[in-house]
This record gives sequence, structure tokens and C-alpha cells, in this order.
Amino acid sequence: MSRRAHAGFSVIEMLIVMVILAVLAAAAMPAWQRHVISTRRNEAQAMLLKLMLQQERYFTQQGTYIAFSSSSTGYEERQFQWWSGSRAPDSGYEIEGKACDDEPIEQCVQLVATAGTGMVDPDYRDDECREMTLTSVGERLSKGTRAECWR
Repeated sequence: MSRRAHAGFSVIEMLIVMVILAVLAAAAMPAWQRHVISTRRNEAQAMLLKLMLQQERYFTQQGTYIAFSSSSTGYEERQFQWWSGSRAPDSGYEIEGKACDDEPIEQCVQLVATAGTGMVDPDYRDDECREMTLTSVGERLSKGTRAECWR
């Protein structure tokens, strides 16, 4: 009698492979999450810089800065993008333009990016840099557990 060739894998072999894959996935997940947060944070910073250039152009033409937010209804305010990504629902940060603390909007504007609001991806969290601010006088500020978010 000839021996029959063993074809396929046993259940034990398949379980071992699945356990190895699960361990690898569990090890890779935190690194992937850090990468996503870093990418979205950089995207928000780039949008803040772009919007500040737009504010400076507006200031040059109008002699004042302009406030804007996701609830803006005026034509000029709607020219300023209030989200950080390519589409609002996929963005990590909501952006608002408002007067600097203790100064009128005619003299100073601050752009504030806030992570994971109801107007953008509400599931996105960035506890290290939950709020980043860029002012027209060049200040780069942040709120969160990380001391410096603008690096």
C-alpha cells in the first residue's frame, strides 16, 4: 500500500499562524495610530499656515482680518476653509478664525485648530495637541499634554 500524501494544513497549524498574525497586528497597531495622529496634526498645521497667508492677503486688501468658523454664512467668511483635510467629515481638526485675546480683529487674528469636534471626524483624538493656534503676530501655541506641538 502506498502512503497517501498529506495535503493542506491541520487545525493546530492554522491556529498557530492565526496567533502569530494576531500578535504582529497587536504590536503594529500603536505605531499605526501614532502615524495617523502625526499625519493629521501636520495636515492641520499646514492648513493653519495656508489660512494665515489667506488672512494676510485679505488684510492687505481690506485693512482688517476676518473672523470665520464652520457656522459662517457670509460670502467672504465662507472663502476660508474651516476644516483641515480635503473634506470636512474626514478631517481631524476644525479651524476657527477669531480676534486675538484682548485685541480687535482689525489688528490681530488667531487661527485655532481643535481636534475631533462634531463638525469633523468626532472619533479622532489627539490628546497631545488637542488645540493648536497660529496668530498673525507669529505665535504658535498649543493645548494638550505635549509641551510643543509645532515641531
